[in-house]
Amino acid sequence: MNWSGGKDSSLALWEILKQKEVSVASLLTTINGANDRISMHGVRSALLEKQAASIGLPLKKIILPEMPSMSVYDDVMQTALSELKQQGVTHSIFGDIFLEDLKAYRDSKLAAAGLHGIYPLWKRDSKELMRSFIDNGFKAVLVCVNEKYLDKSFCGRFIDDDLLKALPKNVDPCGENGEYHSFVFDGPVFKKPIEYKIGEMVYRNYSKPQSNDDNCYSDSSNYDTGFWYVDLEE
Repeated sequence: MNWSGGKDSSLALWEILKQKEVSVASLLTTINGANDRISMHGVRSALLEKQAASIGLPLKKIILPEMPSMSVYDDVMQTALSELKQQGVTHSIFGDIFLEDLKAYRDSKLAAAGLHGIYPLWKRDSKELMRSFIDNGFKAVLVCVNEKYLDKSFCGRFIDDDLLKALPKNVDPCGENGEYHSFVFDGPVFKKPIEYKIGEMVYRNYSKPQSNDDNCYSDSSNYDTGFWYVDLEE
């Protein structure tokens, strides 16, 4: 289970567990090795570990440089996938919803490792997914927002009906285009809630790499823009 700690991976895991057709071997999370936080989401590894413990699944961390090139990212991921394949893993689960190019990229890399992708949320309506998320008792907080889409006042807000009403029309309800990232702290996949405290707000800007080998977060929406992060503390 490719686990970001956010709402899409939580919903995808929940769907898989309900179906009872596959056995989930572990959670797989990429970590920014420079600051020991979940890649892009910026959540501390300690909170990630609490999520895994509450879910009751082993956690496999993949340590990456702060802004890895695509070649570095691909090499590290292929090594990890090959190791999982040797351990008997046959499929990789993702929370993707409608980004065709991203799915094609994932499927090509999985095929190279002899694995197959599972996408429980694929092509489902974003509004319906958010409705399901809230109605079924999931609770999450926005930990990162792209300033191209949302101002910093959204960072640190809970995912609830008020948030859905406040999102601008150009923002996908699930943030599928990178408008925001979240941290899920309670819901049907957890045995107990994850306790945390709201820390400081941090601003970071990402400029387009000069190399032809772009970094692994090379979606154009991540370039020449700023991101607001709220630090969640234990």
